[in-house]
Amino acid sequence: MSVLKDRYENEIKQSLLKDMNLSSTMAIPKIEKIIINMGVTQAVTDKKYVDSAVEELSQIAGQRAVVTRAKKSIANFKLRQGMPIGCRVTLRGERMYDFLERLIFIALPRVRDFQGIPRRGFDGNGNYNLGIKEHTIFPEISFDKTDAVKGLNITIVTTADNDDMARTLLERVGLPFRAAPKSQENK
Repeated sequence: MSVLKDRYENEIKQSLLKDMNLSSTMAIPKIEKIIINMGVTQAVTDKKYVDSAVEELSQIAGQRAVVTRAKKSIANFKLRQGMPIGCRVTLRGERMYDFLERLIFIALPRVRDFQGIPRRGFDGNGNYNLGIKEHTIFPEISFDKTDAVKGLNITIVTTADNDDMARTLLERVGLPFRAAPKSQENK
């Protein structure tokens, strides 16, 4: 069992139950899944970029990535319907907690001038989106072997009803959010 999952089950759930004044343990918010998406703009001109993106995302996630294809044609982007334009992975269960652990304790601290992740990434339904500009912050990726530095999007889907519950959950799990601006502290 992952250290993070064990900590969630034994410590975080109980503290969330008390702090949020929830009546049932089933109402405690939890992380449902993590979706990692990598869009590859160079894929329009050269298909090998998609193959390398799939390989690298599979290494990062520890699970095989799925190629995403264009839903419709866009002439200005020289894009045709069905062309491969990226890849994604959906993580659940043990792999999800392992990835989250590596993200929090290994990858994010490797970001240059890291001040914390932005607080504005919530979508209103309790889910959090995080954009990463360089996929090379993950230790599984060798900078010498990559053909290009790629960005990726990480979506953390929770069962929380609102953003405040989700923020509390993710802070307890250990996501390093930026300090709240002075104007928000008084509210």
